[in-house]
Amino acid sequence: MRYFRYYIDLFGCAKNQVDAENIMAILNSSGWTVSDPDNADLIIVNSCGFIQSAKQESIDAVLAWRRHYPEKKILLAGCLSQRYEEALKEAMPELDGLYGNAELSGIAQAVATIMGKKVSGTIKHTPGSRPLLSLPGSAYIKISEGCDNHCSYCAIPLIRGNLKSRSIKELIDECKMLLDRGIKELCLVGQDLASYGKDLGAPALPDLMEEISQLNGDFWVRLLYIHPDHFPHPIIDILNDDKRFLPYYDLPFQHASEKILRLMNRQGNAKTYLSLIGTIRDKIPDVIIRSTFMTGFPGETDDDFHALLDFQEKAQLDWMGCFAYSREEDTAAYSLKPRITKKLAAERKAILELRQIPITEKRMDRFIGRSFDVLVEEKVEGEEGLWLGRLPFQAPEVDGSAVISSDKNLETGVFYQGNIFARSGLDLEVSI
Repeated sequence: MRYFRYYIDLFGCAKNQVDAENIMAILNSSGWTVSDPDNADLIIVNSCGFIQSAKQESIDAVLAWRRHYPEKKILLAGCLSQRYEEALKEAMPELDGLYGNAELSGIAQAVATIMGKKVSGTIKHTPGSRPLLSLPGSAYIKISEGCDNHCSYCAIPLIRGNLKSRSIKELIDECKMLLDRGIKELCLVGQDLASYGKDLGAPALPDLMEEISQLNGDFWVRLLYIHPDHFPHPIIDILNDDKRFLPYYDLPFQHASEKILRLMNRQGNAKTYLSLIGTIRDKIPDVIIRSTFMTGFPGETDDDFHALLDFQEKAQLDWMGCFAYSREEDTAAYSLKPRITKKLAAERKAILELRQIPITEKRMDRFIGRSFDVLVEEKVEGEEGLWLGRLPFQAPEVDGSAVISSDKNLETGVFYQGNIFARSGLDLEVSI
């Protein structure tokens, strides 16, 4: 059999990135080779199906690839295929095949079928040996799949099912392999890290962190996506005891109006969330708190939105993301009324984002004049002595960057001690 070449076009979140990396590992193990689009026999669009804009982006990618390469095979993989397989088969003749993300082990057979070939058996791989699509030095580790929180707006349980936690042993083995490969930042991801282990008997994030603490080496561990309604307080002490756990918490509050939060099937309110922020900051003075807000949820009145603005001002979050509500079929919120116009939801989103800029700038200013480890990620092309990287308080892709000046020949994927001497917008300027 002639082994074929593939190109993977990635959309969606960090969890989707891990799926794409695992797809690459399986295909590579079966003899395929990764390629640029021009030389690929197959283009794989690893899609997102979370909200309408993300779904459209993945569909547009398929259409664009088909226009550009009418002779190539195209496979739509990922969340969109998992959620809408039958509908897409009928609606998109541009596709040569679809493959969801419920069981990635069969992807080699799926692509072989598209190419008119066969593979025998199931191709297995070791997660810690997969190719990495992150910038140098960083890797995502998906500690669980699916979610049991069932927020009323969220389609994740429809796509990825209920919570399925991986074993601590399997995760520690993956961490060891990645560290042996020279990875310096382990980013733990899941739909909700706080829920990790519940399906196995009891919440176990602190147990996992204790096991990671036993590993040797100079590395960072970053915790992403912790549901604020059941924040596991013991992790604060673990973080203080082992400084390799970064003082960075991503707590998606989503809103502050108690009425809207209840409609979202969330249990907190502005008071409890502000109390949580205060407790964390009291125990970890340099902590970074990131959150996301949603605008335009059904029933969101001006008073509800003003409650969110008031919370934003009081919370003084270090980083904030915001998105407008997307009405997703088969979710509990789908039939809720009154619906908010897309125009108004977008206007409210813009207001939140504009108000956040001076808050984040002020929060970042407190680090000017101080020294921290910085992870160097890439050389700025055409600029002598200039690199980009990240500091402990900057998560991959979603926060600002470290703009690094140095007369040394820096390596990427390596820590250096850097001095923060200025802020440029939301980025921090660092000298090494």
